Amino acid sequence: MGNAVWSDKRKFIWVLFILLLSAFIAISAISYKVAHDSLSEHISENTLPLTSDNIYSEIQQDLLRPIFISSLMAQDTFVREWTLNEEQNPQQLIRYLNEIQTKYNTVTSFFVSEKSRNYYHSTGVLKQINDIDSEDAWYFRVRSLPKEELYEINIDPDTANKNRTVVYINYKVFDFDGNFIGVTGVGLAVEKVKELVEMYQARYNRHVYFVDRTGRVTLRGNEYHGSNSLQKSKELAPLATRILTSPSTSISYMRDGKSVYLNSRLVPEFKWYLMVEQEEDPDEQKLLNTFWTNILLSFIVTVAILIIANMTLGRYQRKLELMATTDKLTGVTNRQVFESHFENTLKLATQESSRVSVLLLDIDHFKQVNDRHGHSIGDLVIQTVCHIARAELRDSDLICRWGGEEFLLLLPNSDLAHASNLAEKIRTQIAQRMIRVNGDEFGVTVSLGVGEYKQDESLQSLINRVDVALYQAKAQGRNKVVLST
Repeated sequence: MGNAVWSDKRKFIWVLFILLLSAFIAISAISYKVAHDSLSEHISENTLPLTSDNIYSEIQQDLLRPIFISSLMAQDTFVREWTLNEEQNPQQLIRYLNEIQTKYNTVTSFFVSEKSRNYYHSTGVLKQINDIDSEDAWYFRVRSLPKEELYEINIDPDTANKNRTVVYINYKVFDFDGNFIGVTGVGLAVEKVKELVEMYQARYNRHVYFVDRTGRVTLRGNEYHGSNSLQKSKELAPLATRILTSPSTSISYMRDGKSVYLNSRLVPEFKWYLMVEQEEDPDEQKLLNTFWTNILLSFIVTVAILIIANMTLGRYQRKLELMATTDKLTGVTNRQVFESHFENTLKLATQESSRVSVLLLDIDHFKQVNDRHGHSIGDLVIQTVCHIARAELRDSDLICRWGGEEFLLLLPNSDLAHASNLAEKIRTQIAQRMIRVNGDEFGVTVSLGVGEYKQDESLQSLINRVDVALYQAKAQGRNKVVLST
């Protein structure tokens, strides 16, 4: 009986110890959280946004000037009249571009004519734009921008000096009747823009960099040591979607054991996000040290909770991962995870010395289908096209829903000839398929761009090539396959 009493007493002591310890940890944690949240709120909602506002104001003075210059060039009566006058006396335009470059202290100024495809530069006529040259893909990308989007900013090697990298402002030019007649613009040396970023960082003692709407880091200072895209950063990858879908965001995350506060805001003129980061305040570290002993004491309770939570949340985590990587309508891979699949495929292709090709498929006149039959039938068309395309693929191939009615197909161990045959087969199968709705039958067609990966080519460059090929297929009457060589 004594043993039984001792056993009960020991149980009581352990229960009392655990209850007291849990209560102590809870009180300590709540106190720490209140103090920590108050400090974090002050940084994320006051200090950091104010710094971001100040930097944004300076950007409007320092970086938006080239956009204004490009706009003036695009609206210049001389440029438009000279182009409409059959581009006679090219020296007149070359002299004009040279004056622009000299007056505004830009590293380059240019004009590309839609009619002649001549690339006019301040030093002369450099080349003729070619729709099969990957270096000229920027022009066709700008030309195909929606009408309301008048310009694009991108970073490329200088056409006149391949050893120099330039921030280009490419501005569409229209004649007096609103018809597209070319692209003009200026460029800033990346080094000069980096100097501005360095100046912002030194002045405000914050990390400053820019990312585009795909998450790619476009401009950064010399002190930036992060990944070249948000999606490749292990700390920021889970937050990338939130950042890139909001015009302004204030968040915090952990990096190397320290809290980092991040404020992002869209600079609409550049279509880039201004990113301003601040590492944890010294007072926050002091606060953390104060409660460190109490946090350690909570380890036992934390482990118990984690064991229980791990079993419960494991199933939900797998479901969330599936939802995050799969398109809900078609069940195929979504755009967010395509890049990782592409990198893995390239690694395997390098090991096996095999080729990789890509198809970009777009449903022709899809808007008319939605307007005539409704969005539910439009969804059915997308599912049908996807089903037909998947049926022609191998187990190693990957199909990804790239946009509303666009699909991107990744073909490992496939050269351009094989990819072209597959594209033609898919196009034929879809063209022959009739869709029945309420006793009515109609068919759809697709246009495809096909490209084979070139050594050391980036994913963006490859996609741009096949996108240009797809554009050509559309321009040639749709329901076609065009190769990018």
